[in-house]
Amino acid sequence: MKKIISALVAVLCVMQSAIATDIDVQTTDAHVHGHIIDKKTGEHLPHIVVLLKGTTIGVASDNTGHYFLRNLPQGRFVLEVAAIGYRTQTYEIDIRKGTTYEVNFALEEDLVQLDGVIVSATRSETTRRMAPTLVNVVDMEVYNKSNCTTVAQGLAFQPGVRVENNCQNCGFQQVRINGLDGQYTQILIDSRPIFSALAGVYGIEQLPANMIDRVEVMRGGGSALFGSSAIAGTINIITKEPVRNSASISHTTTSINGSASFHNTTDVNASIVSEDNKLGIAVFAQNTDKDAWDANGDGFTELSRISGQTAGFRGYVKTGLYSKITAEYHHLQEFRRGGDNLDLPPHEAMIAEQTKHGINTGGLKFDWFSKNQRHRLNVFASLQHINRDSYYGAAKDPNAYGKTTDLTWVGGAQYIYKFEKCLFMPSDLTVGLEYNEDYLKDNMWGYDRVTDQTVRIASVYAQNEWKNARWGILVGGRLDKHNLIKGVIFSPRANLRYNPTKNINLRASYSYGFRAPQAFDEDLHIDNVGGTVSMIRLADDLKVERSQSVSVSADMYHSWGDWQANVLVEGFFTDLDDVFALRELGFEDGILIKERHNESGARVFGGNLEGKIAWRDKVQVQLGFTAQSSKYKEARSWSEEGDVQATRKMFRTPDFHGYCTASYTPLKQLMLSLTGTYTGSMLVEHHAGFIANNETVRTPSFWDINFKAAYDFKIYKSFGLQLNAGVQNILNSFQKDFDSGADRDSGYIYGPTLPRSFFIGIKLIY
Repeated sequence: MKKIISALVAVLCVMQSAIATDIDVQTTDAHVHGHIIDKKTGEHLPHIVVLLKGTTIGVASDNTGHYFLRNLPQGRFVLEVAAIGYRTQTYEIDIRKGTTYEVNFALEEDLVQLDGVIVSATRSETTRRMAPTLVNVVDMEVYNKSNCTTVAQGLAFQPGVRVENNCQNCGFQQVRINGLDGQYTQILIDSRPIFSALAGVYGIEQLPANMIDRVEVMRGGGSALFGSSAIAGTINIITKEPVRNSASISHTTTSINGSASFHNTTDVNASIVSEDNKLGIAVFAQNTDKDAWDANGDGFTELSRISGQTAGFRGYVKTGLYSKITAEYHHLQEFRRGGDNLDLPPHEAMIAEQTKHGINTGGLKFDWFSKNQRHRLNVFASLQHINRDSYYGAAKDPNAYGKTTDLTWVGGAQYIYKFEKCLFMPSDLTVGLEYNEDYLKDNMWGYDRVTDQTVRIASVYAQNEWKNARWGILVGGRLDKHNLIKGVIFSPRANLRYNPTKNINLRASYSYGFRAPQAFDEDLHIDNVGGTVSMIRLADDLKVERSQSVSVSADMYHSWGDWQANVLVEGFFTDLDDVFALRELGFEDGILIKERHNESGARVFGGNLEGKIAWRDKVQVQLGFTAQSSKYKEARSWSEEGDVQATRKMFRTPDFHGYCTASYTPLKQLMLSLTGTYTGSMLVEHHAGFIANNETVRTPSFWDINFKAAYDFKIYKSFGLQLNAGVQNILNSFQKDFDSGADRDSGYIYGPTLPRSFFIGIKLIY
């Protein structure tokens, strides 16, 4: 805790020092105003953000589509206008004291997100067109079309990404990227790696969708930027920042399988921005209450009971023309229970998994720009604290209660220098340092099983990106000193971008990744859920798991008349060495001891294909398809019991999967959307209990198709009302062969996360 306090004090000291030199109290009486319209329709556009690049100055257009920037600094600047659904526009302006300028913008539609802003590619803001590596963005439009209420649900509508339910008792969801397990994906909140091993079990499924501005998905190795576990990809959750005065409240009720089991979700959002735009805060809250559901009538749940509340905020203070403080915080409280006899104490049930989570997450960031726009400094500190009471047990076991606490924090600084010319081209040099600590203690008193794990990582990274409109060349690397690993780990990366035309982006990437060993992760969770109390030990000679990844892609855009289209073709290859695996060592005092050791390795390769087409703002269709091969270098068997053959193929990795989203807006007020995912056949483990012997099962392929209709009513001026309704999993392709009874394998689950279900919702908007 002392280190955390010291890090926060350091951030505040840097802020104070910079603020003292940054505040410009002089009134220049230099103003810029104008209007923003849709180029095609001539309609004035409200709530469009106008920024003065290289400063903290910005404003959103009002309800009439007009904006006004007051008392601007003198000098040559670039005005930038950016909005979802429109192409970014810039205007170079020479601002002088006592002068008022009128600058009007006519925006062109960008329905395929060519100019979307991202940060995951380089740890600083850039457009998708100019990014050195491929980054896909999941914005709120996708979540609204698909009626997704959690962050995890919306990720399924991206190429190379699959979201699946891995437990009948608890509803644990896992996000897989490019054919690898969830442990190979790094999860960030506002670019900070504060998702610990404990948070990774449920965390991304616990986060409400209404807290986010967007989610950035970067496939392939990212350890050179973000450290351990960024092997398959990186998921960066960007929270909402206030840009204007607004508010909304919504409620959705879902009937699971048309039964009396309901899922109710209430969302609240509001943001307030001061008249001078120097202060702003966005708040959010969500309450969710989901009934348990028994698919086969055996008295044991296939969908767990969940009740949760989340609330938080993100706010900023502009301390000067070139400096800004941003703070973020959210609290989550959740109860979930699965198994049988849910109304009884868990130790009176034959199977029970019960968890109570209290999670606090927050961050503080200071941004500073130099007046000549060459220098940028970012100092930050973030933390997450988890308190969990749990019961993982079977056969009315009174000893299966436990308690877990986890504290993760990270602090660091990042500096960017813009070269007008470095050797042969303009470039951005980025250097940074980061320190991360994670303290976890997991205690099951009845079995005297204690996991006490401390992870400390000190990191430094550097990269230089040469870039212009046609070329982008990035080389960089990161050094990590991990307390559980001997020596220092070096993670290099190299990226090449070539734009032969404005609308063709060709990329090639190489990256090194690593995964650090730890005694607590999803493996332990699964064993506990199955009713087996286990403990994991690290082998004495355990090595870090290493990866090398290569990808090539072509991202192509075309417009003709009122139509816009995008086609993305991507090939990827990942080679893993010293892959982590578990082996059973036997029982000690009733606890199954497992040892984490290294096996030879694995190879994953394949391709992603994505296509988008849009006709004005009326029709939008997006399709994604992935073909992949995920195999170990040597055949391995997951069990020595039963008829289980050794295989090189990774489990739960279908050779083919994909998604689709389509929307039609026949009227400005009416939107009809159809979304869905496809999962091909795959291998899953089926443990003995309900069945006589362990088996390897090849699952059938399935579609999960959803429909939603939404209609907007204008009540009065800025007040609006939306009514929506729809069906999830229209085809009802829910798993049909669940185990039954107390001896079931709770991990034998695949297919859509819900059966056919019906929902209705209402939303008030200001």
